[in-house]
Amino acid sequence: MQTIKIKGMSCNHCVMAATKALKEIDGISNVKVDLQKAEATFDEVKPVDMEIVKERIRKAGYDIA
Repeated sequence: MQTIKIKGMSCNHCVMAATKALKEIDGISNVKVDLQKAEATFDEVKPVDMEIVKERIRKAGYDIA
């Protein structure tokens, strides 16, 4: 399981947007975004480039801490 810190989330809409961005990445499953902890956890079913993860989170309007 991978864990990333996400900066800029402030509400449940943010959680849904970050979750959607991560779920759309090929190779990622079991996405859980926690607003209070400001982090996301996910499983890699195949190797995933973390630069792709960062790019998708940025496109959703947030940043990786």
